[in-house]
Amino acid sequence: MKIPFTVLFVLFSTFLFSQTKIISWNIQNFGKSKSDQEISFIANTIKNHDIIAIQEVVAGYGGSQAVARLVDELNRKGTKWDYSISKPTSSSAHKKERYAFIWKTNKVKLKEKPWLEKQYEQQIEREPYYATFGIGDKNFTIVSFHAITKKKQPETEIKYFKFLPQQYPNLNLIFVGDFNCPQSHTVFNPLKKMGYQSILENQKTSLKQKCINEQCLASEFDNMFYPSSKIKIKNKGILHFYKEFNSLKEARKVSDHIPIWMEFSIN
Repeated sequence: MKIPFTVLFVLFSTFLFSQTKIISWNIQNFGKSKSDQEISFIANTIKNHDIIAIQEVVAGYGGSQAVARLVDELNRKGTKWDYSISKPTSSSAHKKERYAFIWKTNKVKLKEKPWLEKQYEQQIEREPYYATFGIGDKNFTIVSFHAITKKKQPETEIKYFKFLPQQYPNLNLIFVGDFNCPQSHTVFNPLKKMGYQSILENQKTSLKQKCINEQCLASEFDNMFYPSSKIKIKNKGILHFYKEFNSLKEARKVSDHIPIWMEFSIN
């Protein structure tokens, strides 16, 4: 029996749209210092993903405007995007930052207004930013985070993440961002015992000042942690954007971190 073409098309479309691609990028000092050329480069780097989580958006003048400039550039490429920018985090003035989410409106739907974590804002300098998205009747919540630097011991903040799945029992939490800490650190063990897995292992994601013997990456800082019982990973990886530049010095004007991404479906 032949299956009608229209049925095959619907089945294929359903399968295609059930796959979602998230990209997370700590874009260093993302604000008014980014030139139009750099904004265009960033847009071309991330445009093939469905949801973009950005860390290190400047809290003061220029940060929100840079996100709007990026979204405007993305919208010029033929797909409609929407975005949300957090309020400044509650840390001390020189450490305040914003987060941003940008998404394709034809792929996912924002289910409620994104929010900054309030319960642990005193314990975490740059409290994480949440956004819940829906694909059909299935929802997931991205928790975007930028930890304090390694020398300040980011594990003293990350240890509170083990309480978040219980705090939000009805949400499929996916933790993304710059943890300034490798996934092998014991601070992630409680999440792993709950069934969370990282998309990257032993993968450096920050840029060195200079490449040494063609080695340009410095530390294993950025990652995504997902609940393996609820999320099925189809693909994952990193983007070596710096290879598009003649030198790391030029690349670092865009960012000192590389983007990380995953493609997934919801069980």
